[in-house]
Amino acid sequence: MTEQILDADWWSNRYLQQQTGWDIGYSSTPLQTYMNSVEDKNCAILIPGCGNAYEAEALLEAGFTNITLLDISPVLTAALQLKFNSTSVQIITGNFFEHSGQYDLILEQTFFCALDPSHREAYVKHMFSLLKKAGRLAGVLFNRAFEGGPPFGGSKELYEKLFNQSFTLKKMELCYNSIEPRSGTELFFILEK
Repeated sequence: MTEQILDADWWSNRYLQQQTGWDIGYSSTPLQTYMNSVEDKNCAILIPGCGNAYEAEALLEAGFTNITLLDISPVLTAALQLKFNSTSVQIITGNFFEHSGQYDLILEQTFFCALDPSHREAYVKHMFSLLKKAGRLAGVLFNRAFEGGPPFGGSKELYEKLFNQSFTLKKMELCYNSIEPRSGTELFFILEK
């Protein structure tokens, strides 16, 4: 299963077969609330494992100008090219672990939980390398266990131990504004380089 999760065809097939149970059809409330608080509309933002990129739509509507979307599925990124055709959004097809760039803010929404836990330390190191000095990684993590996966869950204690090796933890708390099906099972976090 670990190799499937990093396989473009596996993810493309999920989209083609509409096996996208994680997709709620809009930007999640916790992430939307955070995005509304970001003042620098010109900051460089990356959304890895972007899926249908509802967060990018919300960012554009709020006046953000420097958004990069990254996903491993060429089927998905082709659809995103059409969706964001007349905007300044940059869309990249590729493996997150091979991506390079420098960002002020990286938004996390269902990407971390899609990766097998064996990739988590590499995720932390690569996120750190993609952020500019004082850059932030912010988003939502599951605070529960799952059978099989993806998604793969975890706990606040596990995440704190994982991220504290590289980042300054600014916030990690139970989401007060999750959608009803996820209520009580999500943590909102902000990490700083």
